[in-house]
Amino acid sequence: MPTRFDPAGPLRGSLRPPADKSISHRTALIAAMGEGETTIEGYLDSADTRSTLAAMVACGAEVEGLGSDGVGPEVKIRGVGLRGAKAASIDVGNAGTLLRLLPGWLAGQPQGRWTLDGDDSIRRRPVDRVAEPLALMGAQLNCRDGRLPPLEVDAAPLRGIEYELPVASAQVKSCLLFAGLLAEGPTWVGERLRSRDHTERMLAAAGAHVTWLRGGVEVRPAEGEGVELGEMAVPADFSSAAFFLVGALLVPGSEVVLEEVGVNPTRTGLLRILERMGAEIEVEPLPGARGGEPLATLRVRAAPLRGTDVGGGEIPLAIDELPLVALAACFAEGETTICDAAELRRKESDRVATTCEALTALGATVEPTEDGMVVEGGEGLRGGLIESHGDHRIAMLGAIAGFASREGVTVEGMDAAAVSYPRFEADLASLSGGSRP
Repeated sequence: MPTRFDPAGPLRGSLRPPADKSISHRTALIAAMGEGETTIEGYLDSADTRSTLAAMVACGAEVEGLGSDGVGPEVKIRGVGLRGAKAASIDVGNAGTLLRLLPGWLAGQPQGRWTLDGDDSIRRRPVDRVAEPLALMGAQLNCRDGRLPPLEVDAAPLRGIEYELPVASAQVKSCLLFAGLLAEGPTWVGERLRSRDHTERMLAAAGAHVTWLRGGVEVRPAEGEGVELGEMAVPADFSSAAFFLVGALLVPGSEVVLEEVGVNPTRTGLLRILERMGAEIEVEPLPGARGGEPLATLRVRAAPLRGTDVGGGEIPLAIDELPLVALAACFAEGETTICDAAELRRKESDRVATTCEALTALGATVEPTEDGMVVEGGEGLRGGLIESHGDHRIAMLGAIAGFASREGVTVEGMDAAAVSYPRFEADLASLSGGSRP
C-alpha cells in the first residue's frame, strides 16, 4: 500500500533512535561463539536482527527475549562455544550482514554442513567477496553460479592468511576475522580505506587476540579460552539517526536532539560531509557503552547548504548515508559529486540506481555514474511518487524527501523500513507534531 508524506512544518523535539543494527548483529554472533551467557541491553527489534537471533538458535544457542511479540529490552544468549555450532539450514531473510558474516564462523567448525538462503532480494546479492578469501583459508563452499545464494558451507580445517581487501568492506573483513578465530596461525586483513570497526572492538572486548598493525587488523586463533562478551549495551544507530539529521537540516525552522547515538568514528563520516556543506551539528560526548563504542547526544538545526565533492577515504565511513547526502545535495547551492562509491551498487538494492531514480522522479537533476552520482542543487524537490524496491533506506529517504518537498511524496513499499526501523513513521510524526501508528 502506498504511504503519503506531505510537506511539514518544523521538525522539533528529541528522541532516541533504535539500537544499532550493525552492532546488534555482531553482538549476537559473538555471544553465540561463547560458552557462557551474554546479556544484551537494547538489542534492536527488527526483521533483520530477528533473523540473526533465529540463526543463532538454529546453530544451537539458547536465546531468551525473542518472542512472537517482538524482542524485549534485554536479550540473553547462551552460546555453544567457538567450535560448537550445529549443522542447520538457515533462513537469513533479508539480512545481508548475517549472510556475509556468519560463513566465517561456520567454515572452520570441526564438523557439519550449513545452507544459508533468504528472500528474493538476498538471492540477488553476491557472496563471492566472502567466498573467495574464505576458500584461500581452506573453506569448503558452494554457491549458485559461483557467486549467488544459496550458499552451502561444509566444515573444514582453516589456515590463517594475509588478505588485502580489494574494496573496503566491514562485512568481508568481519567474516575473515571470525574465520581467523578458528584458523591455524594468524589472519591479517588489510584495508586501503578504513571501514567500520565494530567487530574488532567487540572481539577485543570479548578477549580475542586482536591487533591493529600495518594498515589492517590481525586476529590470532582463540584456543581454550574462547571468546566471552559477558554483557553489552547497544547504542542508538547512527545510520537511523542520519535520517533525522538530514530532515532537520532541510525543513526550515527545525531543531532536533538525538540521544545516546553511537558515534564510532568509522561510522560518522556523514557528520563531516554535512559540516562541509554548511551544517552546524553539536556533538556532546556521553560515557561510553560497553564494548568500546562511544556515545553522544546530537543536536541539529536547519541550515542553508552548499554543494561538495565526496569520495576517497570518507566513502566507507558514510556508505549507508550516501543516499541522504544526495538528498541534501538537491537543496544545496551548487553541484555535489559522489565518487568511489561502487559499493553502493551491492546493497539491498543498487543504491546508485535507486537513489537517482527516486530523486529524479521527485524533480531533481541527478546523473548516475559508474561509481556514484552527480547532483545539481539549488531547486529542492517538487515531490511525486517513488518505489522503495524493498530497500529500507530508500523507503525512509522518500519519507524525509516528502517532508522537505514542495508537493509531498508517495512511497510505494514503505513497509521495507521495518528491516532496520519499525517505528520510523511514528518517530518522524512525533517530531512534526503529527501522529502515526
